Amino acid sequence: MISRIDLRGDLLPEGGALRDLLPRAEFDVEAALEKVRPICEDVHHRGTAALIEYARKFDGVELSQVRVPAQAIAAALEQLDPAVRAALEESIRRARIVHRGQRRSEHTTQVVPGGTVTEKWVPVERVGLYAPGGRSVYPSSVVMNVVPAQEAGVESIALASPPQVEFDGLPHPTILAACALLGVDEVYAAGGAQAVAMFAYGTEECAPANMVTGPGNIWVAAAKRYFTGKIGIDTEAGPTEIAVLADSTADPVHVAADLISQAEHDPLAAAVLVTDCEELAAAVEKELEPQVAATKHIEDRIKPALAGKQSAIVLVDSLEDGLRVVDAYGAEHLEIQTADAPAWAARVRNAGAIFVGPWAPVSLGDYCAGSNHVLPTGGCACHSSGLSVQSFLRGIHIVDYTRDALAEVAHHVVTLAEAEDLPAHGAALKARFGWKVPTQ
Repeated sequence: MISRIDLRGDLLPEGGALRDLLPRAEFDVEAALEKVRPICEDVHHRGTAALIEYARKFDGVELSQVRVPAQAIAAALEQLDPAVRAALEESIRRARIVHRGQRRSEHTTQVVPGGTVTEKWVPVERVGLYAPGGRSVYPSSVVMNVVPAQEAGVESIALASPPQVEFDGLPHPTILAACALLGVDEVYAAGGAQAVAMFAYGTEECAPANMVTGPGNIWVAAAKRYFTGKIGIDTEAGPTEIAVLADSTADPVHVAADLISQAEHDPLAAAVLVTDCEELAAAVEKELEPQVAATKHIEDRIKPALAGKQSAIVLVDSLEDGLRVVDAYGAEHLEIQTADAPAWAARVRNAGAIFVGPWAPVSLGDYCAGSNHVLPTGGCACHSSGLSVQSFLRGIHIVDYTRDALAEVAHHVVTLAEAEDLPAHGAALKARFGWKVPTQ
């Protein structure tokens, strides 16, 4: 059901050579880019008419408008299962606690007497958020996108989610209900690359956004790449990943369950166990069989995901080697199920989010830990962070110098300007001092 990669006995290679030994899903955004380009440009030129056509072509629905009526959002909340409402409200409450603590405050540094630099943090003006609607429904992604944007102080928030045949062309009602709970009333029945294009260019119904965030399929990722530079994006999210660093103290029942929990997302989902204990590896392999058989989405998602080239049990000589492997892998979600798990977790450099010990499974982070589940995939955790309040803020430096403070450093500025053969830079200072810069 799941393959093994044995890295024992030999010295582990460095850098890219080690990464090349590890399992990874094939996710060719560059190839998809050429297919989304005409879709994006069609939305640019035809606006709402193009979105309606693509809803018919890709989603099998007939729309008269793309924006979801306010009454449909209100009705979705009224009809929401009370238990689901309570769970969403608790997810929102915990996410607000965590994200409210992330807001940065303005800070002024006095560089010299009379010379200060202040950094202030300003939210982007308008964001377009994306909530997937393919194999599963993800109201949790609504929470994870909206809460940090709101806590950052974004004034204008719009959300798009694919139209659904079974709901008369509206996004899934649980998505709409989550929007209602969060106070988001601008919602669009649009999916895929065309939704990203709607936010990037704007349409008759939808004003353009400064930024687009949220997970999606390869077409969403490709559209984000297409618009990079025109709008801000969070990340080009690929298939979900879980890596588990475990030793002999780990419970194979827990490990197997956690691997399956991510495998049920998608046939390209990655499930990776890294361990120095062959007995644990064997026990997890054995445990996978009955747990997979007892769950849902077996043939279309879980089995292909576990059997795919992106999933494996990686055997190493020691936890030190295991740590090198998980850092090279840079998992979206990394669980540490070892003795002294907090100490090992503290040494991890590359992961989207780290889950420490047996009582912090990835599923907790997906819904109710308070952390954000919009995380870098495909090894991008080595250079990128998950979604947070900071994602929606821009740092702006405010430079305030008096005449005396400028005079003190003017000769250095002129010297550096002339060293770079940019004499007009220096002249801008000379003009302020009667063309004779003070020397110190």
